[in-house]
Amino acid sequence: MRKNIIQLMIATAAITMACPACQNSNEKQAQNNSDSIGGREWWKEAIVYQVYPRSFKDNDGDGVGDLKGIISKLDYLKSLGIDAIWLNPVYESPNFDNGYDVSDYYNILKQFGTMQDFDSLLSGLHARNIKLVMDIVVNHSSSEHEWFKQSRSSRTNPYRDYYHWWNAERGKPTPRFSFFDVNGDAWKYDTLTNAYYLHYFSQQQPDLNWENPKLRQEVYKMMRFWLDKGVDGFRMDAFQYVAKDTTFPVFPEGYEKDVAKYYGTGPHLHDYIQEMNKEVFGKYNLMTVAEGAGSLPEEAMKFVDPDRHELSMAYHFKGIDYGNFDPNYDLVGFKKLYSYWDSGFEDKGWLAIFLANHDQPRMVSHWGNDAPEFRDASSKMLTTFLMTMRGTPYYYYGDELGMTNIKFDNIEDYRDIETLNKYAQAKKNGDDLVKFIEDKKRSARDNGRTPFQWDSSANAGFSTGTPWLKVNPNYKTVNAAAEENDANSSLNYFRKVTKLRKDNLVLVYGKYTLLDKDNPEIYAYTRELNEKKILILLNFKSKVATAYTGIDLSKAKLLLGNYATPSTGETLQPYEAVIYEL
Repeated sequence: MRKNIIQLMIATAAITMACPACQNSNEKQAQNNSDSIGGREWWKEAIVYQVYPRSFKDNDGDGVGDLKGIISKLDYLKSLGIDAIWLNPVYESPNFDNGYDVSDYYNILKQFGTMQDFDSLLSGLHARNIKLVMDIVVNHSSSEHEWFKQSRSSRTNPYRDYYHWWNAERGKPTPRFSFFDVNGDAWKYDTLTNAYYLHYFSQQQPDLNWENPKLRQEVYKMMRFWLDKGVDGFRMDAFQYVAKDTTFPVFPEGYEKDVAKYYGTGPHLHDYIQEMNKEVFGKYNLMTVAEGAGSLPEEAMKFVDPDRHELSMAYHFKGIDYGNFDPNYDLVGFKKLYSYWDSGFEDKGWLAIFLANHDQPRMVSHWGNDAPEFRDASSKMLTTFLMTMRGTPYYYYGDELGMTNIKFDNIEDYRDIETLNKYAQAKKNGDDLVKFIEDKKRSARDNGRTPFQWDSSANAGFSTGTPWLKVNPNYKTVNAAAEENDANSSLNYFRKVTKLRKDNLVLVYGKYTLLDKDNPEIYAYTRELNEKKILILLNFKSKVATAYTGIDLSKAKLLLGNYATPSTGETLQPYEAVIYEL
């Protein structure tokens, strides 16, 4: 790991640094990294950058991003200082849910390229000391997967028990809610065998039956296929839902308002993960994380307690779900939530830290302020938060530029199956469709899926064809080319703060302590390790605000700030972020 850190230092040495901390001597850096730290792992020290392949870079002009497009931007990815790529699904798929409906786990979707392209991407990343984490979708498959075609062909087919079926002569199945179904019904009647199949998501995504050991062995075989290629880890989609009580008991009225409570962490879930670890994970040096990790730290700990031999880190949703997209969310509650989860992992286990992903709106629009006068500062402030908290930071493509929600006015511009089906449901119910669209301007998943804004040319340099999803009109000013040449841009600030994190392992492993906890405007905390102490001050508001930490800053050393001229005390400008060494 030390070798990787030194290589990353060399690779980023040419980047202009506008802060004292980013000019640490090699001697001091070596001392920092030689501190005695127990339990070091590459995935704890990694910065994970999520690439949504459809929207990153289109190489062939069909309007859809592809693997060769990603390959063409590997040097850009290297320049960011990131350590691993989380790649959203690139498997063969009919694309009802943008690749989260897999029809062949062993082949690449032709829109994205070929297996040879994948191999070239993997080798290109590894040549730059960047690891590749694959997205694995095994709560469900596509309805076009050969397993499902066989399963629905007859009740006696060997693949019948690869999925959950309810024979119609038993009457209507016990109600189950579907996230994507127009009617919210997770049971789909199939005339071919006079039976219903279960789909927690769309009708084109039938749920796999993990109670069947043959199915589990198929999944392990598939995982080994990718790991033997050299893949460095897995992010497992919707995995908290794989374990089901196949007696399908009746849930209480209103259960759909807290589906995770009833769908998550079902019977034998941890048995399945431990079996998976024994047969697959334990034989490789890899990073593993599952989407969802319970509602409480003690529930999440069961997934990542080293003694249980399950997963590397917990990816819980309590942080990302906080505030329900309210722009005026309560910062005191936000701080309390993150501090509560950190305390649950103070002695063991590991967390993922994130503010955006492919299922969420843009980070700056959700948690910051995307008004032109505040977009840049609030984007940098949020980046500072992610890179200075304990846990592995996950950073979503384009957020390093401060990309914002596109805020479509018309339903015709949306492409996401969730939004389209919920709109159809709202229309059927006679709901206020104007309000529906206004709400989606804040929360719709397509907000976070618009094409990467590379430059100010047509289609933001993403494609020479018509993009599959419209490009945000602000690309003329918010783009990588413009920010590359601006020393104070969001992009170059991202590079500074990633380097700062690597140069200071206290920001990875150090103890976290919340300060000034009742301050409704400032998030202040320290990180401490081996007699080194760092203070982070973050103004989450669009006005001047003051922190009250009780710390004398007269002898503190300024490490980094997101303003060209950082504040030197505890009074911060709107959305200002300041990092001190005490």
